Amino acid sequence: MNAPVSLSLNARAVDLADAAMRMRLDGFVQEMGASVFHRPNWLLAVEKSTGQRAGGFVVEQLGVIQGWLPLTEVRSLLFGKALVSSGFGVGGGVCAERPEVAAKLAGAAQNLAKAKGFASVELRGGEVPEGWHAIANKHCGFERDLAEDNEAELLAIPRKSRAEVRKGLKNNLEVRVGRSSQDLAAHYACYSQSVRNLGTPVFPRALFKQMLEAFPEESDILTISRDGTPLASVLSFYHDGAVLPFWGGGSFAARAARANELMYFELMRHARQRGMKRFDFGRSKTGSGPAKFKKNWGFDPQPLVYGMWTAPGEARRDVDPTSEAYSRKIELWKKLPLPIANTIGPFIARGLA
Repeated sequence: MNAPVSLSLNARAVDLADAAMRMRLDGFVQEMGASVFHRPNWLLAVEKSTGQRAGGFVVEQLGVIQGWLPLTEVRSLLFGKALVSSGFGVGGGVCAERPEVAAKLAGAAQNLAKAKGFASVELRGGEVPEGWHAIANKHCGFERDLAEDNEAELLAIPRKSRAEVRKGLKNNLEVRVGRSSQDLAAHYACYSQSVRNLGTPVFPRALFKQMLEAFPEESDILTISRDGTPLASVLSFYHDGAVLPFWGGGSFAARAARANELMYFELMRHARQRGMKRFDFGRSKTGSGPAKFKKNWGFDPQPLVYGMWTAPGEARRDVDPTSEAYSRKIELWKKLPLPIANTIGPFIARGLA
Protein backbone atom coordinates (compact mmCIF):
# COMPACT_ATOMS: atom_id res chain seq x y z
CA MET A 1 0.00 0.00 0.00
CA ASN A 2 1.28 3.44 -0.90
CA ALA A 3 2.06 5.78 1.97
CA PRO A 4 -0.46 8.62 2.36
CA VAL A 5 0.55 11.93 0.79
CA SER A 6 0.99 14.71 3.36
CA LEU A 7 -0.87 17.93 2.59
CA SER A 8 0.42 19.77 5.64
CA LEU A 9 2.03 23.17 5.14
CA ASN A 10 5.58 23.64 6.34
CA ALA A 11 8.07 26.38 5.56
CA ARG A 12 11.62 25.30 4.82
CA ALA A 13 14.82 27.23 4.29
CA VAL A 14 15.91 27.68 0.67
CA ASP A 15 19.39 27.08 -0.71
CA LEU A 16 19.82 29.84 -3.30
CA ALA A 17 22.94 28.13 -4.64
CA ASP A 18 20.53 25.64 -6.22
CA ALA A 19 20.02 26.91 -9.78
CA ALA A 20 16.91 24.79 -10.28
CA MET A 21 15.28 26.28 -7.18
CA ARG A 22 16.16 29.79 -8.34
CA MET A 23 14.39 29.11 -11.64
CA ARG A 24 11.32 27.77 -9.84
CA LEU A 25 11.23 30.79 -7.54
CA ASP A 26 11.59 33.16 -10.48
CA GLY A 27 8.63 31.45 -12.12
CA PHE A 28 6.57 31.82 -8.95
CA VAL A 29 7.48 35.51 -8.67
CA GLN A 30 6.37 36.05 -12.25
CA GLU A 31 3.16 34.09 -11.73
CA MET A 32 2.30 36.13 -8.63
CA GLY A 33 3.23 39.46 -10.20
CA ALA A 34 5.68 40.07 -7.36
CA SER A 35 8.50 42.62 -7.35
CA VAL A 36 12.06 42.49 -8.64
CA PHE A 37 13.08 42.46 -4.96
CA HIS A 38 11.52 39.00 -4.63
CA ARG A 39 13.80 37.54 -7.27
CA PRO A 40 16.62 35.29 -6.01
CA ASN A 41 19.21 37.10 -8.12
CA TRP A 42 18.47 40.33 -6.24
CA LEU A 43 19.36 38.68 -2.94
CA LEU A 44 22.48 37.05 -4.37
CA ALA A 45 23.72 40.33 -5.86
CA VAL A 46 23.36 41.93 -2.43
CA GLU A 47 25.26 39.05 -0.82
CA LYS A 48 28.11 39.12 -3.32
CA SER A 49 28.61 42.87 -3.07
CA THR A 50 28.03 43.54 0.63
CA GLY A 51 28.50 40.24 2.44
CA GLN A 52 24.93 40.32 3.79
CA ARG A 53 23.77 36.71 3.51
CA ALA A 54 20.94 35.76 1.14
CA GLY A 55 18.26 33.29 2.12
CA GLY A 56 14.56 32.82 2.65
CA PHE A 57 11.75 30.34 3.18
CA VAL A 58 9.47 28.51 0.80
CA VAL A 59 6.24 26.58 1.31
CA GLU A 60 5.44 23.77 -1.13
CA GLN A 61 2.50 21.41 -1.47
CA LEU A 62 2.66 18.35 -3.72
CA GLY A 63 5.85 19.78 -5.20
CA VAL A 64 4.23 23.10 -6.14
CA ILE A 65 5.43 26.37 -4.60
CA GLN A 66 2.67 28.03 -2.58
CA GLY A 67 4.65 30.84 -0.96
CA TRP A 68 8.06 32.49 -0.82
CA LEU A 69 9.69 34.90 1.62
CA PRO A 70 13.06 36.32 0.47
CA LEU A 71 15.37 37.40 3.30
CA THR A 72 18.65 39.23 3.68
CA GLU A 73 20.51 38.61 6.94
CA VAL A 74 21.71 42.12 7.76
CA ARG A 75 24.54 42.46 10.26
CA SER A 76 25.85 45.90 11.19
CA LEU A 77 27.97 47.15 14.08
CA LEU A 78 26.14 50.48 13.91
CA PHE A 79 22.58 49.36 13.20
CA GLY A 80 22.38 45.88 14.71
CA LYS A 81 21.12 42.60 13.22
CA ALA A 82 17.88 42.16 11.31
CA LEU A 83 16.22 39.90 8.77
CA VAL A 84 15.08 42.14 5.93
CA SER A 85 12.83 41.42 2.95
CA SER A 86 14.48 42.48 0.85
CA GLY A 87 17.92 43.93 1.51
CA PHE A 88 18.66 47.21 -0.33
CA GLY A 89 15.17 47.08 -1.83
CA VAL A 90 11.98 49.06 -1.27
CA GLY A 91 9.78 46.01 -1.69
CA GLY A 92 9.69 42.38 -0.72
CA GLY A 93 7.74 40.74 2.04
CA VAL A 94 5.67 37.58 2.08
CA CYS A 95 4.54 36.38 -1.35
CA ALA A 96 1.87 33.72 -0.88
CA GLU A 97 -1.27 32.38 -2.50
CA ARG A 98 -3.25 31.93 0.74
CA PRO A 99 -3.29 33.48 4.24
CA GLU A 100 -2.32 30.22 5.94
CA VAL A 101 0.78 29.99 3.73
CA ALA A 102 1.71 33.57 4.57
CA ALA A 103 1.38 32.81 8.26
CA LYS A 104 3.75 29.84 7.96
CA LEU A 105 6.38 31.97 6.24
CA ALA A 106 6.11 34.80 8.77
CA GLY A 107 6.39 32.32 11.60
CA ALA A 108 9.48 30.74 10.06
CA ALA A 109 11.19 34.13 9.79
CA GLN A 110 10.30 34.94 13.37
CA ASN A 111 11.70 31.61 14.60
CA LEU A 112 14.93 32.12 12.64
CA ALA A 113 15.35 35.57 14.16
CA LYS A 114 14.96 34.16 17.67
CA ALA A 115 17.36 31.28 16.99
CA LYS A 116 20.11 33.45 15.47
CA GLY A 117 19.75 36.51 17.67
CA PHE A 118 18.34 38.96 15.12
CA ALA A 119 16.64 41.90 16.82
CA SER A 120 13.91 42.24 14.22
CA VAL A 121 12.29 41.04 11.00
CA GLU A 122 11.37 43.76 8.50
CA LEU A 123 8.97 43.19 5.61
CA ARG A 124 8.92 45.89 2.94
CA GLY A 125 5.73 44.83 1.26
CA GLY A 126 2.91 42.32 1.28
CA GLU A 127 0.41 41.78 4.06
CA VAL A 128 1.50 42.61 7.60
CA PRO A 129 1.37 39.38 9.65
CA GLU A 130 -1.04 39.24 12.55
CA GLY A 131 0.52 40.60 15.74
CA TRP A 132 3.32 42.45 13.92
CA HIS A 133 3.81 46.20 14.02
CA ALA A 134 2.53 48.00 10.91
CA ILE A 135 4.55 51.00 9.73
CA ALA A 136 2.23 53.24 7.73
CA ASN A 137 2.32 56.77 6.29
CA LYS A 138 6.11 56.92 6.42
CA HIS A 139 6.76 56.25 2.72
CA CYS A 140 4.74 56.48 -0.48
CA GLY A 141 5.15 54.76 -3.83
CA PHE A 142 4.76 56.54 -7.16
CA GLU A 143 3.73 54.76 -10.36
CA ARG A 144 1.74 55.55 -13.51
CA ASP A 145 1.29 54.35 -17.06
CA LEU A 146 3.67 55.54 -19.75
CA ALA A 147 2.12 57.65 -22.50
CA GLU A 148 1.85 56.52 -26.12
CA ASP A 149 4.61 58.77 -27.51
CA ASN A 150 7.05 61.54 -26.55
CA GLU A 151 4.66 64.44 -27.06
CA ALA A 152 1.93 62.71 -25.07
CA GLU A 153 4.50 62.01 -22.36
CA LEU A 154 5.39 65.69 -22.16
CA LEU A 155 1.73 66.64 -21.91
CA ALA A 156 1.26 64.11 -19.10
CA ILE A 157 3.79 66.08 -17.03
CA PRO A 158 2.29 69.10 -15.20
CA ARG A 159 3.07 72.49 -16.70
CA LYS A 160 5.93 73.70 -14.46
CA SER A 161 7.85 70.44 -14.62
CA ARG A 162 7.13 70.14 -18.33
CA ALA A 163 8.77 73.54 -18.85
CA GLU A 164 11.90 72.28 -17.06
CA VAL A 165 12.04 69.22 -19.30
CA ARG A 166 11.74 71.40 -22.41
CA LYS A 167 14.66 73.51 -21.18
CA GLY A 168 16.71 70.36 -20.76
CA LEU A 169 15.82 69.23 -24.27
CA LYS A 170 17.19 72.52 -25.66
CA ASN A 171 20.54 72.29 -23.84
CA ASN A 172 22.19 69.95 -26.37
CA LEU A 173 23.07 67.43 -23.68
CA GLU A 174 24.36 63.96 -24.50
CA VAL A 175 22.27 60.88 -23.69
CA ARG A 176 23.91 57.50 -23.33
CA VAL A 177 22.46 54.13 -22.33
CA GLY A 178 24.76 51.22 -21.57
CA ARG A 179 26.11 48.61 -19.16
CA SER A 180 29.88 48.95 -19.62
CA SER A 181 32.56 49.87 -17.10
CA GLN A 182 32.40 53.39 -18.55
CA ASP A 183 28.68 53.56 -17.76
CA LEU A 184 29.29 52.26 -14.23
CA ALA A 185 32.02 54.86 -13.63
CA ALA A 186 29.80 57.69 -14.87
CA HIS A 187 26.91 56.47 -12.74
CA TYR A 188 28.99 56.18 -9.57
CA ALA A 189 30.48 59.64 -10.08
CA CYS A 190 27.00 61.20 -10.25
CA TYR A 191 25.29 59.01 -7.67
CA SER A 192 28.01 59.26 -5.01
CA GLN A 193 28.10 63.05 -5.25
CA SER A 194 24.31 63.23 -5.06
CA VAL A 195 23.96 61.13 -1.91
CA ARG A 196 26.92 62.89 -0.24
CA ASN A 197 25.11 66.19 -0.85
CA LEU A 198 22.04 64.71 0.85
CA GLY A 199 24.13 63.59 3.83
CA THR A 200 23.82 59.86 3.13
CA PRO A 201 26.67 57.28 2.91
CA VAL A 202 27.04 55.88 -0.58
CA PHE A 203 26.51 52.19 -1.28
CA PRO A 204 29.49 50.07 -2.39
CA ARG A 205 30.35 50.40 -6.07
CA ALA A 206 30.28 46.58 -6.23
CA LEU A 207 26.53 46.60 -5.48
CA PHE A 208 25.77 48.31 -8.78
CA LYS A 209 28.15 46.07 -10.70
CA GLN A 210 26.64 42.91 -9.24
CA MET A 211 23.10 44.09 -9.98
CA LEU A 212 23.94 44.65 -13.64
CA GLU A 213 25.47 41.17 -13.79
CA ALA A 214 22.49 39.62 -11.99
CA PHE A 215 20.00 41.15 -14.44
CA PRO A 216 21.83 41.22 -17.79
CA GLU A 217 18.66 41.66 -19.86
CA GLU A 218 16.67 43.69 -17.34
CA SER A 219 18.90 46.54 -16.21
CA ASP A 220 20.94 49.38 -17.66
CA ILE A 221 22.37 52.82 -16.94
CA LEU A 222 21.20 56.05 -18.59
CA THR A 223 23.58 59.01 -18.28
CA ILE A 224 23.21 62.66 -19.26
CA SER A 225 26.51 64.43 -20.04
CA ARG A 226 27.81 67.74 -21.28
CA ASP A 227 31.04 67.79 -23.30
CA GLY A 228 31.83 64.31 -22.03
CA THR A 229 31.31 65.16 -18.34
CA PRO A 230 28.52 63.14 -16.65
CA LEU A 231 25.91 65.37 -15.01
CA ALA A 232 23.17 62.90 -14.03
CA SER A 233 22.86 59.13 -14.17
CA VAL A 234 20.38 56.44 -13.17
CA LEU A 235 20.56 52.64 -12.89
CA SER A 236 17.17 51.17 -13.77
CA PHE A 237 15.46 47.78 -13.73
CA TYR A 238 12.83 46.46 -16.14
CA HIS A 239 10.39 44.07 -14.52
CA ASP A 240 6.82 42.96 -15.12
CA GLY A 241 6.19 45.64 -17.77
CA ALA A 242 7.53 48.51 -15.70
CA VAL A 243 10.76 50.48 -15.60
CA LEU A 244 12.09 51.21 -12.12
CA PRO A 245 14.72 54.00 -11.96
CA PHE A 246 16.26 52.84 -8.72
CA TRP A 247 19.64 54.45 -8.06
CA GLY A 248 19.89 57.88 -9.63
CA GLY A 249 21.53 61.18 -8.91
CA GLY A 250 23.20 64.24 -10.32
CA SER A 251 25.94 66.75 -9.65
CA PHE A 252 25.46 70.39 -8.68
CA ALA A 253 25.98 71.29 -12.34
CA ALA A 254 23.01 69.10 -13.28
CA ARG A 255 20.56 71.58 -11.76
CA ALA A 256 21.30 74.51 -14.07
CA ALA A 257 21.42 72.21 -17.10
CA ARG A 258 18.10 70.52 -16.14
CA ALA A 259 19.95 67.23 -16.54
CA ASN A 260 17.88 65.42 -13.91
CA GLU A 261 14.63 66.36 -15.62
CA LEU A 262 15.98 65.33 -19.00
CA MET A 263 17.28 62.07 -17.54
CA TYR A 264 13.84 60.89 -16.40
CA PHE A 265 12.14 62.01 -19.59
CA GLU A 266 14.71 60.19 -21.71
CA LEU A 267 14.27 57.12 -19.52
CA MET A 268 10.54 57.22 -20.22
CA ARG A 269 11.33 57.33 -23.95
CA HIS A 270 13.85 54.49 -23.64
CA ALA A 271 11.53 52.33 -21.53
CA ARG A 272 8.73 52.74 -24.07
CA GLN A 273 11.10 51.56 -26.80
CA ARG A 274 11.84 48.51 -24.67
CA GLY A 275 8.15 47.71 -24.53
CA MET A 276 7.49 48.86 -20.97
CA LYS A 277 3.99 50.07 -20.11
CA ARG A 278 4.50 51.66 -16.71
CA PHE A 279 6.94 53.98 -14.97
CA ASP A 280 7.60 53.06 -11.34
CA PHE A 281 9.21 56.09 -9.70
CA GLY A 282 9.91 54.07 -6.54
CA ARG A 283 9.29 55.18 -3.00
CA SER A 284 10.01 58.44 -1.18
CA LYS A 285 9.56 59.57 2.37
CA THR A 286 6.16 61.21 2.80
CA GLY A 287 6.43 65.01 2.53
CA SER A 288 10.07 64.93 1.44
CA GLY A 289 11.64 66.86 -1.43
CA PRO A 290 11.83 63.77 -3.67
CA ALA A 291 8.14 63.04 -2.98
CA LYS A 292 7.20 66.57 -4.05
CA PHE A 293 9.37 66.24 -7.16
CA LYS A 294 7.50 63.10 -8.19
CA LYS A 295 4.09 64.66 -7.50
CA ASN A 296 5.11 67.59 -9.69
CA TRP A 297 5.71 65.06 -12.49
CA GLY A 298 2.09 63.92 -12.26
CA PHE A 299 2.56 60.86 -10.04
CA ASP A 300 -0.01 60.31 -7.30
CA PRO A 301 1.47 59.07 -4.00
CA GLN A 302 0.30 55.67 -2.82
CA PRO A 303 0.92 55.05 0.92
CA LEU A 304 3.11 52.05 1.65
CA VAL A 305 2.67 49.81 4.68
CA TYR A 306 5.60 47.78 6.02
CA GLY A 307 5.58 45.12 8.71
CA MET A 308 8.04 44.67 11.56
CA TRP A 309 8.47 42.09 14.27
CA THR A 310 10.82 43.05 17.11
CA ALA A 311 12.31 40.58 19.57
CA PRO A 312 11.17 41.02 23.19
CA GLY A 313 13.26 43.61 25.01
CA GLU A 314 14.74 45.04 21.81
CA ALA A 315 14.21 48.54 20.44
CA ARG A 316 12.89 48.92 16.91
CA ARG A 317 15.72 49.30 14.44
CA ASP A 318 16.04 52.76 12.84
CA VAL A 319 18.11 52.84 9.66
CA ASP A 320 16.30 55.75 8.01
CA PRO A 321 19.16 58.16 7.20
CA THR A 322 16.68 61.05 7.04
CA SER A 323 15.27 60.55 10.53
CA GLU A 324 15.70 63.12 13.29
CA ALA A 325 18.03 60.77 15.16
CA TYR A 326 20.66 61.25 12.46
CA SER A 327 20.11 64.94 11.66
CA ARG A 328 23.45 66.15 13.10
CA LYS A 329 25.36 63.32 11.41
CA ILE A 330 23.68 64.20 8.10
CA GLU A 331 24.83 67.80 8.27
CA LEU A 332 28.39 66.71 9.06
CA TRP A 333 28.39 64.18 6.23
CA LYS A 334 27.37 66.84 3.71
CA LYS A 335 30.59 68.71 4.49
CA LEU A 336 32.93 65.78 3.84
CA PRO A 337 35.18 65.95 0.78
CA LEU A 338 33.81 63.54 -1.81
CA PRO A 339 36.88 61.21 -1.86
CA ILE A 340 36.62 60.74 1.92
CA ALA A 341 32.85 60.19 1.78
CA ASN A 342 33.32 57.61 -0.98
CA THR A 343 35.97 55.79 1.05
CA ILE A 344 34.09 55.64 4.35
CA GLY A 345 30.53 55.53 3.05
CA PRO A 346 30.38 51.98 1.65
CA PHE A 347 31.45 50.45 4.99
CA ILE A 348 28.61 52.24 6.76
CA ALA A 349 26.07 51.74 3.98
CA ARG A 350 26.42 47.95 4.09
CA GLY A 351 24.33 48.09 7.26
CA LEU A 352 21.65 50.28 5.70
CA ALA A 353 20.14 47.32 3.87
